Amino acid sequence: MDISACEHLLTERGTQQTAGTMGTPSGPPRRRCIPWNRLLLAVSLLTFWTPPTTAQLTTETVPPLAAEGSDVLLLAHNVANNPLGYAWYRGERVDNSQLIVSCRVATNLTIKGPAHSGREALYPNGTLLIQNVTQKDTGSYMLLVTKDDLQTERQTGQIHVHPVLPTPVITSNNSKPWEHKDTVVLTCGPETQNTSYMWWISNQSLPKSTRLKLSEDKRTLTVFSVTRKEKGPYVCETRNLVSISRSDPFTLDVLWRVNAQALSVGAITGIVIGVLLVLTLLAVLGCFIFLHRGNWPPASTSGRGPSGSSASQASLPDARPPAPIYQELLHPDTDVYCNISHKADAGP
Repeated sequence: MDISACEHLLTERGTQQTAGTMGTPSGPPRRRCIPWNRLLLAVSLLTFWTPPTTAQLTTETVPPLAAEGSDVLLLAHNVANNPLGYAWYRGERVDNSQLIVSCRVATNLTIKGPAHSGREALYPNGTLLIQNVTQKDTGSYMLLVTKDDLQTERQTGQIHVHPVLPTPVITSNNSKPWEHKDTVVLTCGPETQNTSYMWWISNQSLPKSTRLKLSEDKRTLTVFSVTRKEKGPYVCETRNLVSISRSDPFTLDVLWRVNAQALSVGAITGIVIGVLLVLTLLAVLGCFIFLHRGNWPPASTSGRGPSGSSASQASLPDARPPAPIYQELLHPDTDVYCNISHKADAGP
């Protein structure tokens, strides 16, 4: 039934219902129309329904982001049943000069192309393995599948290879700055592409300070008017999509007021040498005095002569200490002395 016939029936039924309100209908209605909502549903289903189609050929890169030196698989999905052969090309078009490898399924015959580097292997299901990838392997790869009806399908995959970052090293324009005076520039190297940089000081992220400034790429850290609080240790970290690496700690030797008053190495050496010379001279002088002490005349003492001794002894009753013995120089040229006893000069 078409829409115009349905409308005619609906109009006729409406006329009969109107007449029925005025009297008894002459007979039952002859036909009924399908409701509009059901009709619209059927039309919409017919409009949007399409017969199922065969799944399209696709490729998948595993892993999507590869580290340099790792292995990468280019997986083939939804390959047609009973294909005649596979072929992988470097690039996005069929070019025999860019053929990597091809395979005839029936005979399992594999042919290596000009773009084969010795690191590629083709599996029976069309998957391509590339071993020990380098950054030069980054790019597009195209899979060509020949079906049993001699029709072909093609699909392109991508490989992204990133370098494994080396251990970074922090360098400084001044490793021994003066406190409150010098500005220090720290650099995290080496510089690599597609790499982000991060800094830590004393195992913490950089504090907010007007004296700390990062470059636009965050590879360089500038410390203005450095103080002992900014001596470190500093650590820089490098990151890319496949690796993370941290530097060894780097500490600044910040010089301050005590260091400014310190003597130089040359001055300290001179002082030490002078002290040693003085000590040597004193030692020589001491040895000289010790060796020649017996050859010097005794010093004269008041009241120690014979007469003075008698007077002093007379003033002390019952005091008779041992009489001293004196030496008198007889001949100065010959160093000859004689002993003089006090008892010989004293009276009875």
